[in-house]
Amino acid sequence: MLTTDEIIGVMSRQGLRITDQRRTLAKLFAESDGYLTPKSVYEYMGKKYKGLSFDTVYRNLRVMEELGVLEQIVFEDGLKFRASCNEDGHHHHHMICLGCEKTYPIHFCPMTFADAPDQFEVVNHKFEVFGYCKNCKNNKEAVAVAESAKGQQ
Repeated sequence: MLTTDEIIGVMSRQGLRITDQRRTLAKLFAESDGYLTPKSVYEYMGKKYKGLSFDTVYRNLRVMEELGVLEQIVFEDGLKFRASCNEDGHHHHHMICLGCEKTYPIHFCPMTFADAPDQFEVVNHKFEVFGYCKNCKNNKEAVAVAESAKGQQ
C-alpha cells in the first residue's frame, strides 16, 4: 500500500495543491487496511472539516483515483476506494474476498487473452475476481450449518 508521503508526492508532482484536506485524505487511505465508501470518507472528513460538501470529497476521490494513488472497485453494495497497493509499480489485477475484502494480487494480466477486434483500441481495463477467502468461506459454512441445525429444532 502507498504511504501518506507517497500519495502526497504523486499529487504534488501532478500539480495538485496539497491542502490540509488532501493531506488528511492521503493519511486516511494510507492507514486504512480495507476499502472505504465515498459516504464513509465524507463522514470521516466532515468531523474535521465543518461545511465540507460530499461533492468536494467525491471529486477528490476521483482525482486521486485518476492519478493512480487510489484504486476504485465496484462491489455488489456500491463503489469503494482504497490506497493503491503499488505492487512494485507493476500492472496487475485482484481477487477480492466478499466477506473480509482482503485483496490478493493476480500476477498476470488476463487482457493478453482478450480477443479485441482490429478496429478496437484498448486504452484501459480492469479485471477483478470476487469470491471468498478460506476463512470467510469456513465461517460462512459454519453459520449455514448452525442455522440449519437451529431450524430443525
